[in-house]
Amino acid sequence: LRQPLEDGRVTISRAAMSLTFPASFMLAAEMNPCPCGFWNDPTRECRCTPLQIQRYVGRISGPLLDRIDIHVDVPAVRFKELAGGRNATPASESSAEIRARVVEARERQHRRFANQGFFANAQMSSWQIREFCPIDAECERMLETAMLRLGLSARAFDRILKVSRTIADLDGASEIRPAHVAEAVGYRSLDRTYWT
Repeated sequence: LRQPLEDGRVTISRAAMSLTFPASFMLAAEMNPCPCGFWNDPTRECRCTPLQIQRYVGRISGPLLDRIDIHVDVPAVRFKELAGGRNATPASESSAEIRARVVEARERQHRRFANQGFFANAQMSSWQIREFCPIDAECERMLETAMLRLGLSARAFDRILKVSRTIADLDGASEIRPAHVAEAVGYRSLDRTYWT
């Protein structure tokens, strides 16, 4: 999966021949936090030892994990959310409002990349990231701190900038702000929580 995730194409080599095929896709994956599934659960006790958890999550290679832009810890859904009705927590945004923000963000990206031969932030190369994702000194300091504290790679740096640009687009902002960088860094934290 590493080559298709990185390059958007897959190369198959057999005997004296090598063929390359397009393989641009969005990977969505999920896994339990541990073998029993209850690590960090507020209502159930995890039965796994730290070594079992480390072995379990260690099955995902660091290089593959490094190519996944967003890692999100999803807590169990509470009963009142499942049951709905008057006990449910009201949504901060309706689906229609979220859809409108996404459509506007996509249109913003189409305009930004009109003459580039691609249409989305995720498709930017490293040099295009430098051109289309400029950051101010405060954002740069935040990224430097995150890189040092979390031990992130150069690849993760580029991916954080792409995600920051997307968050800014969803926010309707023309420039990447510190809040956008902080949110993007937060999406990279899980790999360092479990995998180190």
